[in-house]
Amino acid sequence: MRKIVVGITGASGAVYAKQLLEKLHARAAVDVAVVCTGCGEQVFRHELGSGAFDAIPFRRYANDDFHAPFASGSCDYDTMIIAPCSMGSLARIANGYSNDLLARAADVMLKERRRLIVVTRETPLNLIHLRNMLQLAEAGAIICPASPAFYQHPATLEAATETVVNRVLQLAGLEQDGTKWGE
Repeated sequence: MRKIVVGITGASGAVYAKQLLEKLHARAAVDVAVVCTGCGEQVFRHELGSGAFDAIPFRRYANDDFHAPFASGSCDYDTMIIAPCSMGSLARIANGYSNDLLARAADVMLKERRRLIVVTRETPLNLIHLRNMLQLAEAGAIICPASPAFYQHPATLEAATETVVNRVLQLAGLEQDGTKWGE
């Protein structure tokens, strides 16, 4: 069984987290844990409503809970996906500042050479953002900007964001059900 940590930060784009969690919930062979920053929860509730946040179907860990299993390299979580990822969280992770559970879990993924996928949601990017992304990529993370594809002619916001979520699932090594280029 695959064990995946999903991190949610305060960047706009809670729809990415919601769709990702829904698709992971539909899979039988995936165990998911969720950690959300305080700002991440605020943005999620603002963009999608409190009901959507309260309906997250997985175990949630407080961002200050360093007793969470994925806070240690001895855990058996093999992937962490941070969606959406703010530039502040990205900077803390890139520079090894593990002051909360989300950053610590990302640090564990990097130090153990496990999969860390960071779905960035910011534009435009300044030089500091770019350097932090480079540093994180050099450390082994996968940077996956939340850039929807349009060759499938998505008719709704959900269809557009689904192109990113399907790509993230593919990067995580999970089969995804979306249209691929050339199909």
